[in-house]
Amino acid sequence: MIGKIAGRLEYRSTDHVLIDVRGVGYIVYVSDRVMAGLPANGEVVALYTDLLVREDNLQLFGFTTLVEKEWHRLLMSVQGIGAKASMAILGTLGADGVSRAIALGDWNAVAKAKGVGPKTAQRVIIELKDKAPGVMAMGGTVAEALGDEVIEVETPDQARRAPVRQANPAQAEALSALGNLGYAPGDAAGAVAEAIGADPDADTPALIRAALKLLAPKG
Repeated sequence: MIGKIAGRLEYRSTDHVLIDVRGVGYIVYVSDRVMAGLPANGEVVALYTDLLVREDNLQLFGFTTLVEKEWHRLLMSVQGIGAKASMAILGTLGADGVSRAIALGDWNAVAKAKGVGPKTAQRVIIELKDKAPGVMAMGGTVAEALGDEVIEVETPDQARRAPVRQANPAQAEALSALGNLGYAPGDAAGAVAEAIGADPDADTPALIRAALKLLAPKG
């Protein structure tokens, strides 16, 4: 598989870009959110990619972070969610927004994506609730998946590549701690998502305390 592409951005269309890698042009489909964050034509760009193989077509989909790429894969595992719908969801919510929506059971947020109806949005929430913590815990620092081929062009100006935003590492640590305390993955993920939404820069102890308050029996 092709897991990452780095080269010069040659041109962009409404839903895809052409990246020149040592004289070979790769068409990569991206979400609206990713498209908006890309540099100008002629600049160096790097994207993590996922290859969709069909009988009559091969398509590359590009993402700025590994977390976003893994969300794409996970979303496509849901019945009724294809590549187009997955990219629409990620384009509308972003990786953090998808994490928050699934953790909090907010199917209305998912349904805001173009082409995703209420029933499909509810299916996303139900099917991914217990799978979400694994992707949420990845943050932005996980190593590239083994077996993915990296296609990359060497340039003297590596700093011009689009930076990968790092997630708060306390999120993964808090999820792990709550799991060790016996909380279900879905419940723990929901509490952590809500707590980190209120304080994105919280350290691990503060995040755990806030999550425990949210998980405490009401009344």
